[in-house]
Amino acid sequence: MGFTSLGLSAPILKAIEDQGYDKPSPIQEQAIPAVLQGKDVMAAAQTGTGKTAGFTLPILERLDNGTRVKGNHVRALILTPTRELAAQVQENVFKYSRYQRLTSNVVFGGVKINPQMMKLRKGTDVLVATPGRLLDLYQQKAIKFDQLEVLVLDEADRMLDMGFIRDIRKILALLPAKRQNLLFSATFSAEIRELAKGLVNDPIEVSVSKENSTAVTIEQSIYPADKRKKAPMLVKMIKDGDWKQTLVFCRTKHGANRLAFFLNKEGITAAPIHGNKSQGARTRALADFKSGEVKVLVATDIAARGIDIPQLPQVVNFELPNVSEDYVHRIGRTGRAGEVGKAYSLVEAAEASELFGIERLIQQVLPRLELEGFKPTNELPESKLDTRPIKAKKPKKQKKPNVDHQDGQRSGDNARGNKPAGKNKRHFGHNKPNGENRGNSGQSKRKPSNTKPKSNNAGNSGNGQQRRKPANRKPSGQAKAQ
Repeated sequence: MGFTSLGLSAPILKAIEDQGYDKPSPIQEQAIPAVLQGKDVMAAAQTGTGKTAGFTLPILERLDNGTRVKGNHVRALILTPTRELAAQVQENVFKYSRYQRLTSNVVFGGVKINPQMMKLRKGTDVLVATPGRLLDLYQQKAIKFDQLEVLVLDEADRMLDMGFIRDIRKILALLPAKRQNLLFSATFSAEIRELAKGLVNDPIEVSVSKENSTAVTIEQSIYPADKRKKAPMLVKMIKDGDWKQTLVFCRTKHGANRLAFFLNKEGITAAPIHGNKSQGARTRALADFKSGEVKVLVATDIAARGIDIPQLPQVVNFELPNVSEDYVHRIGRTGRAGEVGKAYSLVEAAEASELFGIERLIQQVLPRLELEGFKPTNELPESKLDTRPIKAKKPKKQKKPNVDHQDGQRSGDNARGNKPAGKNKRHFGHNKPNGENRGNSGQSKRKPSNTKPKSNNAGNSGNGQQRRKPANRKPSGQAKAQ
C-alpha cells in the first residue's frame, strides 16, 4: 500500500515524495484514514515508527479546505513535552505543507516571548507548543482558541511523567468543546487511559506493537564495567570503531557536562544537551551534531524523545536509567524508519537491579561483551530473566504544582518567579506579629505605627509607662549639671 491509497491530496503527496518516502508505516496506515474521517484517535507505537506523520499529514489535509485563520487564532494545536520535540514536529509540519497555503509556528519556553507573540498576530493554522509557554501566551492575550478544530497530545505518557497534567487540564478547559482529539503515546498505561476519559470521545484505538518492546532493527548489548573506567572505555570504543556520530545518555546534567569535557580533552568533539542549557545552546549543539561538526552528543533523558537524527548509527547508555521504560525511549533514537542501529550499555555492578528491570521489561537477556583491557574488578551478577508479568502502575495521586517545570518552561501560575510567599507584603499581605490576637477576645488590637500617638498625660497613667523621648532631643540644663 502506498500513500496514494490513504486519501491524501496531490500537494501533500508531492511533499511526501520530496522527503523520499514511498510506503507508509503500519501506524500511518491505520491512523491517517481515521483522522481524515474526523474521528478521535488513541494511537500507541514504539518510538521511531512514524507517529508524527501519522497525525500531521491528515491534519494538513483537513485544514487545507477550511476557513481562513483570524489574527491570534489557531486551528490545530499540537502539545509536546520538550522544546526539541516541539521544534522537530514543527519542522515536519513545515516540510509537509510546503505546497499548501497553510501557516505553522512553534512556541516553547527558555527563549524570549515577544518574538513568539509577534509571529502569532497574523494567526496560525498549525501551532506546536509546550504547555507552560502556551499558558503564558494565553494569559498575555497573544493566542485565542475560538477557531480550534484539532487538538493533539504528542508523547502523552512523557508529558504525564514530566508533571504537565495540571497545565494540560488548564488548557483543555480553555478549548472549545467541539473539536477533534488525537492522543499519541508510546504506551497505553493506566495514567494515559485515565487522561483519555476526559479527552477523547468514542476513540478509535490504534496499536501496532507490543507495549514497551524495542525495535527489531536495533542490535543491543552490554559491557560490564567499573564506574571509574567507563569514560576511558567510551573513548576506546569511539576511536576503535571510528564512530562519526554517537548519542550518549547520562543520568544527570552534571554527569553529562563532565563526560563531554572529558571527551573533548581526549580529542573527541562532544557537546552536552540538557535542561540547564539555554535554548540557544541546545539548538546549536543539536545542529552541530546533525551536521557532523560534533561527534558525540551527551544527553539526559529530557532529550530522549526530542532528538530525531536520520540514520543515527549507535546509542550508548553511559549510565542505565532509573526507570526501565526510559531505556526503550533512549535506544529508540537509533534504528529508526527501518534503518539498522546499535545500542550499547556500560553497566557497573551497582546497576545490576536496573539491568534486571530492563531485561524483565523487554523480556530478553541482553548479550554481554568484554572490551579488551577493561575487564571489571567488580563482577556484574549474571542475569536470570524474570518472566512474571509486570503489574500495571496505579494512577498517581495529583500533587501540588511545582515552582518550575522540569523542562524550564514556566506556567502562568509561577509568573512571580521563585520568591517565597509572604516575602512581598504588597502582593500577599503580611502576617500578624507573634502574640497578636492571642488570649481573650477583649484585648485591643495593636495600632498602626503611622498613627499619631496620644499625648503623654494622665490618660495614659493606667499602664504606668511613659513615652520614650527621641534620641536626638537636646538634654535639659539640669541634666547637664548632673
